[in-house]
Amino acid sequence: MSQPRQATLQASETASLSSSSSSPERTVYDDTDFFMTQRNDSQSSLGVASLRDMTMSSSIELEHRISPVSRLPSELLIYCFSKLSSSMDLRSCMLVSKTWSSNAVDLLWHRPLCNTWPNLENVTKSVQEVTSYYPYCSLVKRLNLSNLSDDINDGTVQPFMHCKRIERLTLTGCTQLTDHGVVTVVNGSSSLLALDITGLDAVTDHTLKAVAENCPRLQGLNITDCSKVTDESLIAVAQSCRHLKRLKLNNCTLITDESVTAVARHCPAMLEIDLHNCRQITDQSITLLISRGRQLRELRVAHCSMITDNAFLELPKHLAFDSLRILDLTACFQLHDEAVEKIIETSPRLRNLVLAKCRDITDRSVHAITRLGKNLHYIHLGHCAQITDAAVIQLVKMCNRIRYIDLACCHRLTDASVKQLATLPKLRRIGLVKCQAITDRSILALAKMCSETPSKPLGSSLLERVHLSYCVHLTLQGIHALLNRCPKLTHLSLTGVQAFFLREDLTTFCREAPQEFTEHQRTMFCVFSGPGVNKLRDYLNSEDPAAIYDTEGTMYDDREAEEGEADQQVTGMMNATGLGVNDDEMNDEDEPGEGSQYGVEPDA
Repeated sequence: MSQPRQATLQASETASLSSSSSSPERTVYDDTDFFMTQRNDSQSSLGVASLRDMTMSSSIELEHRISPVSRLPSELLIYCFSKLSSSMDLRSCMLVSKTWSSNAVDLLWHRPLCNTWPNLENVTKSVQEVTSYYPYCSLVKRLNLSNLSDDINDGTVQPFMHCKRIERLTLTGCTQLTDHGVVTVVNGSSSLLALDITGLDAVTDHTLKAVAENCPRLQGLNITDCSKVTDESLIAVAQSCRHLKRLKLNNCTLITDESVTAVARHCPAMLEIDLHNCRQITDQSITLLISRGRQLRELRVAHCSMITDNAFLELPKHLAFDSLRILDLTACFQLHDEAVEKIIETSPRLRNLVLAKCRDITDRSVHAITRLGKNLHYIHLGHCAQITDAAVIQLVKMCNRIRYIDLACCHRLTDASVKQLATLPKLRRIGLVKCQAITDRSILALAKMCSETPSKPLGSSLLERVHLSYCVHLTLQGIHALLNRCPKLTHLSLTGVQAFFLREDLTTFCREAPQEFTEHQRTMFCVFSGPGVNKLRDYLNSEDPAAIYDTEGTMYDDREAEEGEADQQVTGMMNATGLGVNDDEMNDEDEPGEGSQYGVEPDA
């Protein structure tokens, strides 16, 4: 294939590098609009004035007379073919002529479809064929076998040992694979840019050493749940793959400061690193990682319980880390207000900040966070029980672009906080699980938030997800008003709210409780998601209000008894709420959850 054709083919690739966040960034090319560089249409490369002006053989002249479209240059044909979304359409193009075939084959084969076993068999057969018209093995650039993860083993991937130009390899969840299978594909793959082997718990240092030896251009590596990987191989990767930008080490519990230090010293282009549950990581490596990672945008150290205030207090003075946008410190129990203040001081452009279960932080931390102003879009303060209404009210006044806020288990908060939260014009998701002091006044404030802004028509609330589980004082009237005023609502959690979970006519619209729940947990489970929200709204609107409200004989008469029993019901039930469940939407929309991933919008 000619060099111009290769360049244009690469320019036409617009899909993401892999399903994981460890994939490298898309490359921007300047030659996409090459055919627009001429002075005017008559001089463009779309055609010529007449055949008389061309010198060509009789066979070529015949071809042009029969098929004028063949006059289009290869680059333009490839550009047109790249707009076809169906592989069957591309295959049809290959059958038109040799010219079309040679220009469509790369697009059809750069990412072969391996979503079914017959498809995979056809692909493996083709890449092993030595007498085929095209060298299919050298055309494969992206290989994703995760759709057949349960059936993939070392023997399955053997045919791909001939594919030495793979750039993105995704083997997520292929748990039958061992070092032998992965190394077979990696060996000689000097073009590899992104590797995702999430969940391959049989993989050891042997695989990563092969990556270090064969993949110098690697930019993204995801070894989540590869629990046998140690510092030895990760240090080798850091030293050899100096273009590394995205690294996910979730639940690699054998990793220590040595690996993180090596990454900080040898990978200056690092953009994202996830150390979720790497419990041996300490302050020293985090300080060095931030100090040297001047381009670092995302840092996740959730459940790294050995991290203390010193990880941030020891950062160089008078040095700002303007690139940092996402910081997840979930369950870093040893953090205090001093650390949060230092974080805000050194990272003034943070957009997503997660401090869930940092139980020692107080209003002082929240007041520091207010200095982020309009930059702050996402804040998670779940289980920060010392926070009060005063801090939340000030946060809303200073950071009025918040789109998501989670205040679960902040039991000191009252209706005053929620009323202020209801004034946020861009609020889409709110978590108030087990904020047991709030009442229908809060819910009515959220329901009326859309009418507070004169420029918006009534009923145009942006709220999409509302978590209200164990808010035991809520009634059906308040939730009904919320449903009618929030047309975009797709998730409503009301587990433990007696006005709902005791009503069989309402729980009909709930989604199924997780299978691992006990019978008692399943009884209290009450989460409306997707179509269930619309069905609940339609049902409440279709019934006589007097009838449905009169049957609401589930509220306690004795508030002390209510709170006591509610606390018992809450025990062991947090997985039924938005704090511990990975809803379908959470996977795509960066919803909250312990150790979940958070997206960041492009810089304004």
